[in-house]
Amino acid sequence: MIKLRTYIFMDSLQPQLAEFMGTTAQGFLPIPGDASLFVETAPGMAIHRVTDVALKATDVRLGMQVVERSFGSLEVHSDDQGAVLESGRAILNALELDEKKRQKPKVAWAETIRAIEPDHAVIINRSKKGSQLLPGYSMFILETEPAGYILYAANEAEKAANITLVDVRPFGAFGRLTIAGTEAEIDAASKAARQAVEKLEGSVTG
Repeated sequence: MIKLRTYIFMDSLQPQLAEFMGTTAQGFLPIPGDASLFVETAPGMAIHRVTDVALKATDVRLGMQVVERSFGSLEVHSDDQGAVLESGRAILNALELDEKKRQKPKVAWAETIRAIEPDHAVIINRSKKGSQLLPGYSMFILETEPAGYILYAANEAEKAANITLVDVRPFGAFGRLTIAGTEAEIDAASKAARQAVEKLEGSVTG
């Protein structure tokens, strides 16, 4: 049985998230403003069939595909929201599921650290994929389960405030987001990110 761990539509990729995805994706790169769909399945190998269905349904572009034994993920995007939504409907029909059968996300960890120390910033910057974390700024870390919903949290955080996107990791058992900014910016962005995840509906078991 195929489980729908993540199914999330983003109406407009924000600039930093779109550029971040462009630095890590192996497929066709999205641009700011594109609509995007991220899907995660269990087991992982099922994502190949899901990808095939998505690409044959409309002219969306495949931004990324990650296949692990336990989980598989894909991202498709287009400047046409309708094409992305139709691609998603095709996926749900093929799996004989509806959106409400996706696994309900939960916040696994959320923490804000004020006035980050220089040594701490250096360590974080050595492993990040996004922008630099500068000493003195506040940092917010969010983890979600399943992992894929962290992209939605990142997009909503960027909509809410002028933050710096330091890192996003949407694969594996848990997704992780790291953002930085002034205290006021982080307070607004962290609230938006958490609320975005907590408001999503789904099945408790996926």
